[in-house]
Amino acid sequence: MVDEQLPGSDASDRQSASGDPVVLSWLSTFGHFWWEFLIGDTPELFVGAVAVIGVVALVSLKPGLRTFAAFLAPVLVAGVLTASVYRAARKRPS
Repeated sequence: MVDEQLPGSDASDRQSASGDPVVLSWLSTFGHFWWEFLIGDTPELFVGAVAVIGVVALVSLKPGLRTFAAFLAPVLVAGVLTASVYRAARKRPS
């Protein structure tokens, strides 16, 4: 059986410049996208969001506290956003 290739493609197209397979290059690019999307310039927001989700999840484990957790979530989010704005304002030169 003869391997059929698309016109203009050759074996070197399957490897990136560093010699890694294309799949690893794609995974690296995909991971970089998600890192920039989730973490970006403000890693404290990502950490804060994960912490808020964790705290609300732990509080929600007890059925009697689920309503409290529903009211706690926006308060915690507001606190994280306030801390982030305060931190950014402190960094900004006057």
